[in-house]
Amino acid sequence: MQHIAEKLGYPPDSKLLIIHADDLGVAHSQDMASFKALEEKDVTAASAMVPCPWFTEVADFARSHPDADIGLHLTLTSEWKTYRWGPVAPRDQVSSLLDPNGFFYPDNGPVAAHAKPEEVEIEIRAQIQRALAMGLHPTHLDTHMGTLAVTPQIYSVLIKVAHEYHLPYMAVNLPGGQGKELMKLISPNDIVLDHLVMFEPNVPTSRWTESYVKALESIKPGLNELIVHLAYDDSEMRAVTVDHPDYGAAWRQRDFDAVTSPEFKQALKENHIILVGWKQLDKLVQ
Repeated sequence: MQHIAEKLGYPPDSKLLIIHADDLGVAHSQDMASFKALEEKDVTAASAMVPCPWFTEVADFARSHPDADIGLHLTLTSEWKTYRWGPVAPRDQVSSLLDPNGFFYPDNGPVAAHAKPEEVEIEIRAQIQRALAMGLHPTHLDTHMGTLAVTPQIYSVLIKVAHEYHLPYMAVNLPGGQGKELMKLISPNDIVLDHLVMFEPNVPTSRWTESYVKALESIKPGLNELIVHLAYDDSEMRAVTVDHPDYGAAWRQRDFDAVTSPEFKQALKENHIILVGWKQLDKLVQ
């Protein structure tokens, strides 16, 4: 069976890497840092959160940058303390997705416990349709905080909708029982990431860029994705992420500084990593 690398015209043992910026639309700061990284090719792809207030800015960028590789970060959670968002679909059609205040739940546990798959489908379709109506034609679908993978029933919704729109989606070959259950749902023709890299809170802040370089040194042959969250450590981003140092404003500035650093770019070269985007993979799905 031909490997994805071969389908894209590379040797079968190639180290392919998508450098992916998450959370576009969550704030102006997030957008500005991510747009710069896209324009400078410091990242190869990104995804946007349609329910967030600054999504309009992302749609405007997408219309003026038709070659930009931007997918949808399908969103069913609203995790920040004082900055919250809710559904795109009418609330009375997706009530199982909402907390008592009418916002999305702040984490995945309540989504797994309460969300009805048919209402998940209504909401993610609404998000895709709004993006299309605003001129953003997504290159792929992924999931904010991994929420669409919390149960096989909800993951099935993602797969169904992705197939209908002929888009690649976030599918990762994960170990363990839950990962195996999800993999059973994936079509043989779907694109599956071999490895996914995203920093956890235990990374020392003083060794952030160094840790990213080490992550690049560990990249294996196959299709890999490195997820980063890019923003500036400014007053807006600090207000958005108040009392939330994990993935907060300073974290996102460190991510931006790392992927734009000379050390990071040199590590890509030294480790013979081939950068790809979802737009290239989209062609395989089409």
